[in-house]
Amino acid sequence: MKTLYITLIVFGLIVSDSSDAQEPTLEDIIISRGSTQLDPSFLSFTMENDYFGNGTDQYYTNGWRVGWFEAGAAPSDFIEDIGELYPGFRVNGTTSVTFSLGQNLYTPRDITISTPQPNDRPWAAWLYGSVGLVSVTNNHIDEIETSIGVVGPMALGRQTQKFVHEQLTDSDDPKGWDNQLDNEIGLNASWQRRWPQFYGMEVGENLWASVAPQIGLSLGNIYTHAETGLNFRLSPKSERLSDLPLRVRPAMPGTGYYPKPDGGWSWSLFGGVDGRVVGRNIFLDGNTFENSPSVDKKRFVYDLNAGVDFTYGQTRLSYTLVKRSKEFDGQQDDAVFGALSLSRRF
Repeated sequence: MKTLYITLIVFGLIVSDSSDAQEPTLEDIIISRGSTQLDPSFLSFTMENDYFGNGTDQYYTNGWRVGWFEAGAAPSDFIEDIGELYPGFRVNGTTSVTFSLGQNLYTPRDITISTPQPNDRPWAAWLYGSVGLVSVTNNHIDEIETSIGVVGPMALGRQTQKFVHEQLTDSDDPKGWDNQLDNEIGLNASWQRRWPQFYGMEVGENLWASVAPQIGLSLGNIYTHAETGLNFRLSPKSERLSDLPLRVRPAMPGTGYYPKPDGGWSWSLFGGVDGRVVGRNIFLDGNTFENSPSVDKKRFVYDLNAGVDFTYGQTRLSYTLVKRSKEFDGQQDDAVFGALSLSRRF
């Protein structure tokens, strides 16, 4: 019910938005600044791990994503054709291209048990590549992303976790990967819309605080869900157009865009809430076309997050702490994990 209340509040805020028609739109601001502001590219690496949160090793135990964001890069004809498959998406003078490669790992609560655990989260991994487009239209940002990859042993979850535990963290040996989901090709399409200028106010002489609602939809055999949320941000005024750091889905990721700080360095504080109505989650429901381990998922899931980022020159380092509500019946604890993101502007 909490997620339902959050959804109704956010949609109420969006419907009631009555911004001054005489104000320049976000699209006007970006286009008027010319191509020199849109030329930068951003390389980002994000690692999400429960070790960075509450120090456990369970449920959503690890995710990483490498992203290349070409701000203002004209999409190829093929990528533009993909964009046309998404209703309502508009290619314009602000359109940018994103490419990503990532992997997610999921395990039961106790990774030292080698036998099947039918009442706990299935062992699963997801290895994927993504291509996306980002466009600013009036005062909202539309982002679309198409992902293709594989679930199962071909996703290399066993090898990744064993390497990390043996070589980097000296953690327990994960013994249950023989019970993971079977190989399956995954295809997912995601769309989200955000209103980064929905509400902003000056705080003192040099700071800017903002509230930005968002909605999104994912369809595919990996994830199918509708979501909505609110993001809050406090930063110097010069950072108004900075975006949130790259995240790993099912979180709604930011593009990772940020300007070069005028004074050499900058910072921001941010936080938010994201609620999802879940139709399908392969990591809980199991394989699509054959019998596999599965659990009864919860239809409503929410994330709470808070974080900080620091920019020095062309480089930005971000940390986000996330609390994700229980995702399946019988889950003993909420998932708590941290996300570290390192970005370089070129």
